Amino acid sequence: MKILFIGAVQSSYHALATVLEAKGNVVGCITQPDAGINSDYVDISSICELKGIPLLKTSDVNCADAMDWARNIKPDIVFCIGWSRLLKKDFLMLPPLGVIGFHPAELPKNRGRHPLIWALALGLDRTASTFFFMDEGADSGDILSQEPVEIRETDSARDLYERVVATAQRQIRDFLPKLESNTYTRLTQNHTQANYWRKRYAGDGKIDFRMADHSIYNLVRALTHPYVGAHLAYKDKEVKVWRAEVVDCDLDNIEPGKILSQKNDGIVIKCGIGAVWLDCAEFDSTPAVGEYL
Repeated sequence: MKILFIGAVQSSYHALATVLEAKGNVVGCITQPDAGINSDYVDISSICELKGIPLLKTSDVNCADAMDWARNIKPDIVFCIGWSRLLKKDFLMLPPLGVIGFHPAELPKNRGRHPLIWALALGLDRTASTFFFMDEGADSGDILSQEPVEIRETDSARDLYERVVATAQRQIRDFLPKLESNTYTRLTQNHTQANYWRKRYAGDGKIDFRMADHSIYNLVRALTHPYVGAHLAYKDKEVKVWRAEVVDCDLDNIEPGKILSQKNDGIVIKCGIGAVWLDCAEFDSTPAVGEYL
């Protein structure tokens, strides 16, 4: 079974390495130049060079040149893992066994953009690692493999990202031989249970201290490394915030955004409900107690 692999982020790198460790016959890879779009971008060319795998770098996998390159590879199947653009029908129809996509959510729920970020920001307690046969929709094809992934209250984006990657690697080791021996199964998604998460924008990462303490905590941990970081405004500057904690606060007559105290290298700020401690924020100088954010 000849495999064409497509991907350009950290999860792509680990998935490709796992396919190769499992003796998958990767006959070509497609990746993209770093355009600054993906904060977890990884150049997979190092693996390709080491293993002697033909590699194409392109910003448009659906263009005629990319299609011709892929057609010449003659793959039986395509793995598309960590790729933010939809593949068009011509590409989907190219491999006889189809195109396997990956989405770290419990499909058919939570299709769409930024699934790990939204799951943490919304305070969900579980997600999933899902491989599926891609169709012309977004994350709507038949499921090949799905495993639940716990989201812990203390998880950062990095923690959850790594747990999802480890789960995906186990799944690849399990379903790769089933694909090769044609003993896999396909589960049709129940589209009536589907919802779609939208693309996030810069304003979605801004901390508003009128929010409840747990909402701010969830927002900060959702956007911390390997992502872009939550932010706040201080003296007309954007300040990145990488870590927050909820702290006990029984003050109900203090306005949101007021700095209540300094704690170690961080500050405690009153929220709409409760308070949070920001202990990893990129202030030029630490704001004083009594100031407002």
